[in-house]
Amino acid sequence: MSTPACRNHKSAKGWKSYATGAAVVAALLASTACQPTAADGSDDPKASDRPSATGSAKPSGTASAQPGGSSGNTGGTGGTGGSGDKDTIAACTQDALAVSAVKEPADSKEARHLLITVQNAGDKKCNLYHYPHVRLGANARTTVPVIQDSDPDPGAPVTIAPGEEAHAALLASGGARDEYEAKSITLRLHGRKLGSTASEPIDVPMPVDTLYADDGQLVTYWTTASGAALDFITSK
Repeated sequence: MSTPACRNHKSAKGWKSYATGAAVVAALLASTACQPTAADGSDDPKASDRPSATGSAKPSGTASAQPGGSSGNTGGTGGTGGSGDKDTIAACTQDALAVSAVKEPADSKEARHLLITVQNAGDKKCNLYHYPHVRLGANARTTVPVIQDSDPDPGAPVTIAPGEEAHAALLASGGARDEYEAKSITLRLHGRKLGSTASEPIDVPMPVDTLYADDGQLVTYWTTASGAALDFITSK
């Protein structure tokens, strides 16, 4: 009878061990079910990639803003410059000029060849246009004709700085007809437009008491080279 009792005790112990083992297996299964799957693990890098994409967008936005700002600054700078900043040289006025005349050569017995000189007595550069409108004598019927090919730089004014001089050579008589006595020389400054005048008559000091003028009188364009101007009349 004792033997069957022993068998029952062992059987109960075996069921208890089985129950405990089953509980452990169940716990392990539950624990395994709570762990992230392989798919869940692969989502984590994607989630971490999102801030990285946002970070790369920020520099892109900053870079696009910088050229815009730079472009705006360049445009503003370009708008402030231009040819409008260049200085404009005004025409010479009679108040800013000192005028004189001498015969050439100085020891000549006749006063046929004269050199008219104007000096800039002002404090700014100024322009002389074309040639002087010259009259020999108070009763002169017309202004002295110009030697057309004496223009050193056709169409361009002669610019003289303060203290600088410009010259025009004058032939009082060229051996033509209708000689007369002239006791005065006057000139008017030429305007920008050919044929215009830009001053009142300016008295030119006489190099001699009386000039003997005729219809062959001539004058040259303004130039800063006195010798070049005289070359046009000394051969006449």
